[in-house]
Amino acid sequence: MEYTEIGKTGIEVSRLCVGGMSFGTPSEDFHLWTLEQDATTAMIAHALEMGVNFIDTANCYSDGTSERFIGRALRDLGVKRDKVVIASKVYFNEGMLSREAILREIDGTLQRLGTDYLDLYYIHRFDYTTPIEETMETLHRLVTTGKVRALGASAMYGYQFHNMQLAAERHGWTLFSAMQNHYNLLYREDERELIPICQQYGVSLIPYSPLAGGHLSRREWEADTARSRTDRVLHAKYDPMQQADEGIVKRVADIAGQRGVPMSAVALAWHFSRGVTAPIVGATNMTHFDDAVKAVEFQLTPEEIASLEELYIPHPIAGARPPKK
Repeated sequence: MEYTEIGKTGIEVSRLCVGGMSFGTPSEDFHLWTLEQDATTAMIAHALEMGVNFIDTANCYSDGTSERFIGRALRDLGVKRDKVVIASKVYFNEGMLSREAILREIDGTLQRLGTDYLDLYYIHRFDYTTPIEETMETLHRLVTTGKVRALGASAMYGYQFHNMQLAAERHGWTLFSAMQNHYNLLYREDERELIPICQQYGVSLIPYSPLAGGHLSRREWEADTARSRTDRVLHAKYDPMQQADEGIVKRVADIAGQRGVPMSAVALAWHFSRGVTAPIVGATNMTHFDDAVKAVEFQLTPEEIASLEELYIPHPIAGARPPKK
């Protein structure tokens, strides 16, 4: 496994991140395909054995049970706190990013994870109802009090992220060091504005859905899995552009076949070619991690990268939330 730094924080992470959305009690309200405690513990143990030290979750994943399962797994495995980098998020909760909500939710997250601090705390979306200064000042307070080491943002428009960074600069508050955005070979809209702004500020890219919900890890668009059958969000995100995107999937499959690697290794290696720090791999099977790890040392040729990118056409926005009319 290779390691790198989040922004300029001094926090060293593996080039892959464990996605906590896969963990927690299954439910109709969230996802029916998530892993229970024992399977979560086994999956985290397997990732740690391969050198993955970076775990991402959120307060809303499986109604908080993702955080609980991860915290218990790390305790049961005897993992020392300073040997793992833990990230979580705030927004999909009462009060969204208000001062009161952030201060309440960070305590709940820390309690569920069984830790005194987070290495990285993301705002899960942009809050149109709370002044930017209120959010940024409160996040800065978490850093100065030691509850959070570094800050990140997720899935928003470029101008929103830029305005939040400017507010932090203006007041001497902590800036964001990481961006968890929707980014993969089938969705590249953030290349227009958000990613250049991240590069301007030296912000690390830690994208979610790097395999497009599994579409970039198999030749067939549909799969006979619990997630494919029940994940309404996944279908809404990718099915409308299926006809345009199937050609890209085929090229991933062709390159994987020619190079003798899994399709996911090709799709993740493309991320590394684009300067991504650590894509988030959501896995419900240990082989998912085994395949993903192969991407770390696998390099695409310039010709292969051009072939993978050639067929992309503009997509509807999927991730950033527009203001309510």
